[in-house]
Amino acid sequence: MQTTYSTALSSLASLTMTTFLMLSGQARSEPKDLKLMGGHLENPFVDATFYRNADYVLAVMKAADIEGGELGKQMRQVAGHPTFLWLDSIAAVHGTDGYPRSLAGHFDEAIKQRANAIGLVIYNLPNRDGSALASNGELLVSKNGLERYKTEYIDAIYKVLKQEKYSGLRVIMVIEPDSLPNLITNLTFERVREAEKSGAYVKGVQYAVGTLRSLPNTYAYIDIGHAGWMGWPSNLNPFVELLKTTGAGISGGNGQVDGFISNVSNYNPAVEPYLKAEQQVGGQPVRSLSGWYDWNDHIDEQSYATALRDALTTGKDAYPDRIGLLLDTSRNGWGGPARPSAASRSNDLKTFVRETSIDKRIHKGNWGNQTGAGIGARPVAKPAPHYHAYVWVKPPGESDGSSQLIPKGPDNPAGKGFDQMCDPTYRGNSLNGNNFTGAMPNAPVAGRWFQAQFVQLVKNAPPPFKSE
Repeated sequence: MQTTYSTALSSLASLTMTTFLMLSGQARSEPKDLKLMGGHLENPFVDATFYRNADYVLAVMKAADIEGGELGKQMRQVAGHPTFLWLDSIAAVHGTDGYPRSLAGHFDEAIKQRANAIGLVIYNLPNRDGSALASNGELLVSKNGLERYKTEYIDAIYKVLKQEKYSGLRVIMVIEPDSLPNLITNLTFERVREAEKSGAYVKGVQYAVGTLRSLPNTYAYIDIGHAGWMGWPSNLNPFVELLKTTGAGISGGNGQVDGFISNVSNYNPAVEPYLKAEQQVGGQPVRSLSGWYDWNDHIDEQSYATALRDALTTGKDAYPDRIGLLLDTSRNGWGGPARPSAASRSNDLKTFVRETSIDKRIHKGNWGNQTGAGIGARPVAKPAPHYHAYVWVKPPGESDGSSQLIPKGPDNPAGKGFDQMCDPTYRGNSLNGNNFTGAMPNAPVAGRWFQAQFVQLVKNAPPPFKSE
């Protein structure tokens, strides 16, 4: 039986007395199916009541007011589900340079909400996300970036987390999306190559986990990309070795890692309900389809992440078998009228796969504000074997990046870069098979509210949100 870890709220002000008693701990009992290891839970999502990012809730409510009607009522339901807080700069920790509140401010708000858990994204490595432009970070390897990452960023976060008043919060951390996978596939990019040569990504991840996980109420899940990126044996096998090497170098060992997370801010389905990788169509396996699966062993996230976990928990430098998996389902729903309800009857491989797959992107390499996407499965604990939870790491409605260059100014105070993969008119590159990007037009810079995208995500959510 699935155990939900969220209590539906239409707004922060609409708590019932029963909900209040649960949130305050007066109606909460300790989890019965978990082992406590020095106060550390094997699965921190069970019986967790997560902080609702107060600023995100306000954005959702404003979006609902703009739309009104039945859609507005559906939008308000989104605010009842927890999202993760992105610490994508030093300023985000301190609440400066336009951030509405500091990390400590969010923690204080979590206590006011009587929450017992909060989700964070640790995301500020030097030369961060070196194969993209929309998510370029502030720190550079060549400018003492690794030392600044340690002292000005990770140590500043630790200083907040270690305060006694926050010791009752389960602090669940997603560690550095896209960093380690880039070291396997994207060394042709200068910034990734520099991070590999200097060891900045590996050393940064090791320091982040070793430092922040020294507190018993913290939980670390390292990012593992997604199936459409790392699923081929030529990528997965060396990635396993990299993850094992990284884990072995963490202060306290790889037991400090609670698990791994896939599909962060991406659109890949948890499972393809009507497809199997080795299924034969017209004498060819589904996974052989050129320009879509390209002989990938793993056509959905659950297959990929489970295979990676199996490899990580065996052999030399194996991780403990207790490690769990997380999946970001915030935008992988692919609902609406285009969602198939059964397998195609076609005997043509391409027709069969494209009509049967619930993923309706133009290409698996497309990631920017995808047209047709919907909010996916709601956050839930223990949804499948080895899974600690499905989560919403990327808050639905926040942009992946701008559709065109937006100069530094009121609409781009941090001077975030422009990546053509967010431009719907771009004809693509080798990373997406030189296809159109499938991105929505008129998008703001990464992290800014994108009303049109939020409308689409709510309309296409399977199952649909209720309007009451």
